[in-house]
Amino acid sequence: MPAESVDPDHKSFLDDYVGRLHRATAIDDGVFARISATRTTWLRAREQGGRVIFIGNGGSAGIASHLAIDLAKNASVPALCFSDASMMSCLANDYGFEDWIAHAVRLSARIGDCLVAISSSGRSKNILNAVAQARTMKLDVITLSGMNAGNPLRNLGDVNFYVDSRSYNIVETTHQFWMMAAIDLVIGRAEYPAS
Repeated sequence: MPAESVDPDHKSFLDDYVGRLHRATAIDDGVFARISATRTTWLRAREQGGRVIFIGNGGSAGIASHLAIDLAKNASVPALCFSDASMMSCLANDYGFEDWIAHAVRLSARIGDCLVAISSSGRSKNILNAVAQARTMKLDVITLSGMNAGNPLRNLGDVNFYVDSRSYNIVETTHQFWMMAAIDLVIGRAEYPAS
């Protein structure tokens, strides 16, 4: 279909949508500093024999899984994601959904690990409880949130990323973009083979 035949309403929507994404992913010195600090934190975890543990719900869990794979495979930083269905159902059954990730952190995290907590709203109780558990274990914590500047997750990490958007897809895309930038910063280049 030629571009000239695009429905004007669709074009208007997509112009606005891409503009929102552009504004959300616009990087200033503050974001550069947080991405650089994320790299430093991940490399410190590796040097200490630790791992980077990614957590999230729904789309954020999918992003967490993707990031853990890429960080481990492409950047050689040990990483994992708490998204196994058996672990989730076991711990949620025993401790409740709001506490299952906190118990996963308690059972699996160790000194030197870093927790990356992803929640678009910044209000997910299971993510907040996991961050509290990580804090009691003295783990480094990186947070990614959005939606509302007053969300409780926004200031709980050593490094905190916030996306000023009310769109879940824009927030999630921006979270993934920033973390992929941090992974590529660890690698030292933006283009490399898949294997």
